[in-house]
Amino acid sequence: MNCVKVNDNIVIGGSKLTLIGGPCTAEGAELCCEVALFLKALCEKLDIQYIFKASFDKANRSSGSSRRGPGLEEGLKIFAEVKKQCDVPVITDVHESDEVAAVASVVDMLQIPAFLCRQTDLLQAAGKSGLPVNIKKGQFMAPEDMKGCIEKVRMTGNNKVLLTERGSSFGYHNLVVDMRGLATMRNFDVPVVFDATHSVQLPGGLGNASGGQREFVFPLARAAAAVGIDALFAEVHPRPAEAWSDGPNSLDFDGITEVLTKVKQIYDLR
Repeated sequence: MNCVKVNDNIVIGGSKLTLIGGPCTAEGAELCCEVALFLKALCEKLDIQYIFKASFDKANRSSGSSRRGPGLEEGLKIFAEVKKQCDVPVITDVHESDEVAAVASVVDMLQIPAFLCRQTDLLQAAGKSGLPVNIKKGQFMAPEDMKGCIEKVRMTGNNKVLLTERGSSFGYHNLVVDMRGLATMRNFDVPVVFDATHSVQLPGGLGNASGGQREFVFPLARAAAAVGIDALFAEVHPRPAEAWSDGPNSLDFDGITEVLTKVKQIYDLR
């Protein structure tokens, strides 16, 4: 497998499991650091690599009146503070090609949102940054069709690509996970990530917001670890009911501890 080097200490696809996790939205430096420090300590205890994740802009909210996040300028300040205070690498989403240069100057990895996974200009701008690029599989995409998305990044000379499974649309307001997709995407010679929390999202399920079925995060994460993953993605918030976005499917600190402990045990059996 073509492993992806994030920094001198973290290689995804090697011998260690990686957690990509944090609050869905960057709700401020204080909360982001609270989450990052907790997850860093948990991962150190479990011998897992850790990358902090949050979004500066949730551009695809169900309602135009929903909170989108701090925006690009303030978001980058928050990420810089997380890196300084917590000494962890950071990944965040980019939505437009003209965001890439500014974001890449602060973070360590770029993420392509699922809804934008086919956007050629965005993929190639991310590739040209030279940073690792995590492409989330669109809810509307077959796993085998993600090969074209990888190739768009690789055309720039950047071979540091990961693919993330986050569920597929199944009727209205529902997602399902076809675990075969993890094996299919790994055959593209890239590390694979399982997004355990977005996979239980109910898009638009609350009418003006997305719902979620947090109770299924644990069984799906266990199943994905058994099939074979290189990293686990999870939205983590100390008080999910207060989260700006994706609270119904986010894990609290106790929840991520339980999930990550079991996933690591299964991962070690591979």
